[in-house]
Amino acid sequence: MAKFSTEQAASAAAINQLINDWAYELDVNNGINIAGMVTEQCDYTVRGVARTSRGEVEKFYAGRLASFSGTPAGVPTQRHALSNLRVSFNSADDAAITFTLVYYTTAGMSSGLGHADPAAVADVRMNVHRGADGDWLISMFDSAQIFVRKPS
Repeated sequence: MAKFSTEQAASAAAINQLINDWAYELDVNNGINIAGMVTEQCDYTVRGVARTSRGEVEKFYAGRLASFSGTPAGVPTQRHALSNLRVSFNSADDAAITFTLVYYTTAGMSSGLGHADPAAVADVRMNVHRGADGDWLISMFDSAQIFVRKPS
C-alpha cells in the first residue's frame, strides 16, 4: 500500500495531471505540444526509436501529423485511455510511473461507430522530473504493446 507524505501526495496529483494532459494533447492536438511536457534532454521512445531531446520529440510529432494530413483519409480520430497509474518516488524531484494505456484509433479503417475495439493495449513506463520552477516534466517514455489489433 502506497504511503505518501503530504508533499508526495501533492506531487502525485501534479504528476497524474501531467500524464492526463499528455494523453489529452495526443488526442486533441495530435502531439504537437508534447515537446513542452518533456525535459530538454530525455529518453522518449516512440515507434521503436528513442528521441533524446525536446527538439527531436517536437520533430517526430510534427512529422507524424504531416504524414496523417497527407493521406486521403486525413488525420485519424484517436483516444488514449489510461488506467492503473502508479507513482514511485526515487527522490523529492524524480519519480517513476507505470500505467496501462488503451489506444483507440480510426487509422487504417473507416471512421464511425462501426468499430469499438482498441488498436492496442500497452504497458507504459515513464520517469518524470520536477524542475527548479516546480513543474513536473517527462524525462523518459517507453511502452510495450501487450495486445495489438490486426489490420482488417
